[in-house]
Amino acid sequence: MTIQDQIEVDLKDAMRAKQAERLSVLRMAKSALMNATIEKYGAGGKLSDPEALVVIRKQVKQREDSIAGFETGGRTDLADKERREIEILNQYLPKPLSDEEIKALVQDAITESKATSKAQLGQVMKIATEKAAGRVDGKTLSQYVREKLP
Repeated sequence: MTIQDQIEVDLKDAMRAKQAERLSVLRMAKSALMNATIEKYGAGGKLSDPEALVVIRKQVKQREDSIAGFETGGRTDLADKERREIEILNQYLPKPLSDEEIKALVQDAITESKATSKAQLGQVMKIATEKAAGRVDGKTLSQYVREKLP
């Protein structure tokens, strides 16, 4: 079952169970997935799971940005709501990599690309991003690569 199909099933379950907050989050996610599908493939297309993960990660990132703004503005109630929404969305994302796994992945990417300096950061990042398969965000991955390259 694809991620989009799973969200559709969970959306129906949330409707039946009258879970308003979960329903709202899943509707927003479904809408974002539909918009991405139409943008990329037209009305009849369908996103692959890796493409759907990118959309869901984008939704999580938007909520993280909102949390920062709400906390700056002193609206902890809204920040808490955004955190609960992130928890719901995280159910559709793969388990993130541990620090040790990220370090090993970065070392493999450096070895594979034969990089010797930070000038080859782009080559290493390309390989590392493919190997990570969306289980670590680009910013974190970039930090690890910069630490490892001389």
